[in-house]
Amino acid sequence: MDWNHYRFRTLWSLPAPPATVYAALERPEDYPRWWPQVRTVTRLDDETGVITIRSLLPYAMTFTARTAGRDPAAGILAVDMTGDIEGWARWTVTPAGAGALVRYDQEVDVRKPLLRRLAVPGRPVFRANHRLMMRAGRRGLLRYLRAV
Repeated sequence: MDWNHYRFRTLWSLPAPPATVYAALERPEDYPRWWPQVRTVTRLDDETGVITIRSLLPYAMTFTARTAGRDPAAGILAVDMTGDIEGWARWTVTPAGAGALVRYDQEVDVRKPLLRRLAVPGRPVFRANHRLMMRAGRRGLLRYLRAV
């Protein structure tokens, strides 16, 4: 087992139209406005940005995200990531009743040296930290969608 390799899947049920949710998710430069753990997003061009995240644990991760796919009709936004984490992430937004179901998939390898050294004892804590970050993201997006 590679202790520095992670696969995540998170589902968010949101009481907003899928197109509205998709529009919010396709603007990562706005994430810091509604997602507390997304500290900064700096656009480099239309397809690439540098993102710094920090959740409950006292470490930040910075990575470059480059668009790998965008399909509004299918509700898919995908990026490739390099930096402190390397791999990919994908949002999939689909209709669910009167709202939307958002699925977030991510597969990454941790490259940040400190986290690599703590891989074995820290793995359960790192996974819990990710869950907390995703939970806060959902709450923040709900508030944001109600305000727009």
